[in-house]
Amino acid sequence: MEISLQGLTKEFKGSFRALDHLDLELRGGMVGLLGANGAGKTTLMRILTGTVQATSGRVVVGGHDLGTTAGRTAVKRTLGYLPQEIDMYPDLTAREFLDYIALLKGIDSKSARRAQISELLERVALTEAAGRRVGGYSGGMKRRLGIAQALLGDPGLIIVDEPTAGLDPEERMRFRALLAGLGGDRTVILSTHILDDVAQTCPEVAVLTKGRLVYHGSTEGVVAAAHGYTYTVTTAGPPPVGDHAVVNAQATPGGTVYRVVTEVPPAGAVPVEPTLEDGYVALMRRGRSAQGVA
Repeated sequence: MEISLQGLTKEFKGSFRALDHLDLELRGGMVGLLGANGAGKTTLMRILTGTVQATSGRVVVGGHDLGTTAGRTAVKRTLGYLPQEIDMYPDLTAREFLDYIALLKGIDSKSARRAQISELLERVALTEAAGRRVGGYSGGMKRRLGIAQALLGDPGLIIVDEPTAGLDPEERMRFRALLAGLGGDRTVILSTHILDDVAQTCPEVAVLTKGRLVYHGSTEGVVAAAHGYTYTVTTAGPPPVGDHAVVNAQATPGGTVYRVVTEVPPAGAVPVEPTLEDGYVALMRRGRSAQGVA
């Protein structure tokens, strides 16, 4: 499903501009949505789900204009959404919960609901736990059930917000494998702060800062943004002083190794190959510089 954003702007009370003349074209598949807190990711997702209307600009999803009531209604019919926090009725079993959501999505045929629910429970590895009350599920099981409800009705657009936050490593790996198979003919937007989730599942990335698009392209292209700007500096004292971003630090017997992204390397810096994290930091620095933010 294709998505077209043209000059998308959203302002809230007090003249706060969450999105600032955003232009973005998505053609389908898995897309990672990255950005710091306040970058505009949540506002963009709410606009795409039809729960918030833009102040100006145009949003077209699958040929439907979200500036119209008819367009928003049409998109909601083909939308699957997994918010960061999803309210589930704790006294319902997983099968009962999915049946309830299927009814809300307009799947009126009882046999069609049963078939879809059984298929999805198998897909998210919850068949054996389908008769248990949701209130007794672990966090990872609830996230998998959340994906199942998002997939009801075979939506053309799926929006997933911070799906692996708070999960243990094993559950996170399982969830990534599940996400990786969701693309195909769909458009899947994955909003997350966990860069490994994007590296493992998304061939395409959009990066926002202060409501503006600073990068849209391949995930490999994010890494390339830090080529020639990534260094390590080893010191026995505090981090090196200068105009750079410290990506991480590792204590070693020879001192602390600081990994930095900078245009002007400090004394003793050793160039290294960048990672996705380095590229993201480089893009954030350039985005803030272009907007005149210190």
